[in-house]
Amino acid sequence: MYKGWCTPQKLPRDEKELSSFVSFHVFTKVALFVAFVQPQFLLVRVLGFILRHLCPVSIKQPEDQGRNPKNSLRTQKLLVHLRFTRVPKKSPFQYFHDPKTFTNCYTAEQSPHPSKISCSKKIRVQLKIRSGGHDYEGISYVSDVPFVILDMFNLRSIKVNIKDETAWVQSGATLGELYYKIWRKSKVHGYPAGVGPTVGVGGHISGAGYGNLLRKFGLTVDNVVDAQIVDAKGRVLDRKAMGEDLFWAIRGGGGASFGVVLAYKIKLVRVPPVVTVFRIAKTLEENVTDIVHRWQFVANKIDENLFVRLLVQPATKTKTNSAKKSDNKGQTVRVTFIALFLGDANGLLSVTKAQFPELGLTKQDCIEMSWIQSVLYWANFKNGTSEKVLLDRKLDSESFFKRKSDYLKTPIPKDRLEGLWRKVIELGKAGLVFNAYGGKMSRISESDTPFPHRDGNIFKIQYFANWKEEGAKAEKKYIEQTRALYSYMTPYVSKNPREAYLNYRDLDIGTTNNGKNTYNEAKVYGLKYFKGNFDRLVKVKTAIDPENFFRNEQSIPPLPS
Repeated sequence: MYKGWCTPQKLPRDEKELSSFVSFHVFTKVALFVAFVQPQFLLVRVLGFILRHLCPVSIKQPEDQGRNPKNSLRTQKLLVHLRFTRVPKKSPFQYFHDPKTFTNCYTAEQSPHPSKISCSKKIRVQLKIRSGGHDYEGISYVSDVPFVILDMFNLRSIKVNIKDETAWVQSGATLGELYYKIWRKSKVHGYPAGVGPTVGVGGHISGAGYGNLLRKFGLTVDNVVDAQIVDAKGRVLDRKAMGEDLFWAIRGGGGASFGVVLAYKIKLVRVPPVVTVFRIAKTLEENVTDIVHRWQFVANKIDENLFVRLLVQPATKTKTNSAKKSDNKGQTVRVTFIALFLGDANGLLSVTKAQFPELGLTKQDCIEMSWIQSVLYWANFKNGTSEKVLLDRKLDSESFFKRKSDYLKTPIPKDRLEGLWRKVIELGKAGLVFNAYGGKMSRISESDTPFPHRDGNIFKIQYFANWKEEGAKAEKKYIEQTRALYSYMTPYVSKNPREAYLNYRDLDIGTTNNGKNTYNEAKVYGLKYFKGNFDRLVKVKTAIDPENFFRNEQSIPPLPS
């Protein structure tokens, strides 16, 4: 459950003070701050003093901020606040925004200096690494022990080379910025990553990010050809220097377990000049059960140029639908089919009529556009919105939410789907997202990258609940709704292990306190995220970071010594 804000104990009085106060968030290339548990307030002061002397502050303002220098104080403060909109409101920790307790342990250069990377090690303070701040459990910037955050927010250079169809993109860049820079260079190139423009590249790729191009081109990690990482010794390593084992691990195993990933070199993919999208909503009263039941049999087999996401959520009946027979007293389930097809509308209709006629797709449902326009469409921007909106780095929501994940390998019987709809109506808020698999991503071996959920999966399931009410009562209510849906689905999803997706972080499936029993603790969630790849990840971790400096509540552990 996430929402929160950072309120400084003493606000800066003018632009100059604000620049110094928030430079580690907004202005410097690499930025750190220290956050501590509330009862240890005195320790905060002491460690802040030690950090400042071990790691002298070096604040620089880069030449090109990509922002209007006349931005108001209010706007700049808002940017800082929005970086923390996913901090749990009810939690055993609190951020202290006092300039005296902050230190920038890293210079504004491209990479951390070896003497600076050892800063946290010297005082045994945990290091958290954040690129976009979208971690579903907030563990990239939240802890119940003293810690330092390495905020990659402004390490955001993107260099696109259309000649060899590659791009170097730094970890702090957002997907929106990446898509925009690619589009500026070429109208027929793209990258198979997520649909959220404000998601940070570093966390997204290192956790095996995916998007609506996965069936045609695979995952993000299937299109990475090089990387730069800083290891626990402060060395800056590229693919050749780090070796193939570490390069394998940071393409889906979670980069924060192994070091600080500075940048990835990605392989661009070719997209057609015209793509087609559609969004169709069906309810129980419109025969949606039969449509979804049939979809399970074709989702991972249909033409790989087509990706369809199903959004399942409770809804209120319309006047038209309420006139039809139903036992649900004004409530129904709405399933929205959201799609991208790499081709024109005629090509899409030929596919759906041949392979999925049950949907009843018509020419009027289809919208032809360019690939970059489809990026805006999937991000829920209005038609006609300028592509420059992709450069907006502000998070688009301050609501609380909870997420969980599953994998479906065999179709759910029709009567069980009806039971699922009743459960969704009963709970009243929680819903599900079905993301179709198949295509290229399923033809790649599950051991090629740490991401193992490939052949044999019909689709991935995401359970979700969003809410705006504050307080423990609302939090408990909606989190329990997602858990109830997850529990209902137990008979129909993967087993031994019940698989989960790393980028849909879920602390319900296990955590480690990084103590003496960390390997056994980590194995519980590690097998769910990585299946048989977990042990290889552990071996890589043992080789690169045997002291477990890079750690979090769901990190990869080293082998016991």
